[in-house]
Amino acid sequence: MADVTLSATTRTEFGKGPARRLRRDHQIPAVLYGHGVDPAHLALPGHETALALKNPNVLLSLLVEGQGEQLALPKAIQRDPLLGTVEHVDLIAVRRGEQVVVDIPVHTVGDPDSAAVLTLENSTIAVRADAAALPSDVTVDVDGLTAGTTITAAEITLPVGVELVTEPEMAVVVVSAPQAEAPSEGEEAGLGELPTFGQVQAGDDVGEQG
Repeated sequence: MADVTLSATTRTEFGKGPARRLRRDHQIPAVLYGHGVDPAHLALPGHETALALKNPNVLLSLLVEGQGEQLALPKAIQRDPLLGTVEHVDLIAVRRGEQVVVDIPVHTVGDPDSAAVLTLENSTIAVRADAAALPSDVTVDVDGLTAGTTITAAEITLPVGVELVTEPEMAVVVVSAPQAEAPSEGEEAGLGELPTFGQVQAGDDVGEQG
């Protein structure tokens, strides 16, 4: 995965008010942690950062004003619950050659047997890899799989240099037979469809003995 380079400036004002002003200026407040240094409060360019964060494990090359380059990975992304826009980002500082553990998404390709139902039991797996060579995702081929097939984390092919951290026996993809529709109460009792009677009107002679 290629680095995404972002220009960053340090922030000296904190709190909701300054953060709102930053967002109005099309910037995103962020905090950079890691490697035993004090957290650095940064402002990132809004549009470029939002595009980069579409990949949750993107390696960011931050050009911090007056400090040079710093590599970082997204740790937590806060989004507006209605608009989905990025409100704040927590970043973790990394170095090239450093091994890190991240969750990567699992995607499937192909279609299972027509008489089977595919379930993605776990949509991510945890892996360990070089911070500068993290895979964006992994793909599992499910074409033609029949009911009763289970693909575990250990059976997923990972890129060279990437190590599985997730429990190897964890089920990731399960292919099962479709469930039969449950019968109605009348069908369960063997009665078929019950007859429908008209409503009894006031004054009708119903069951009256002579």
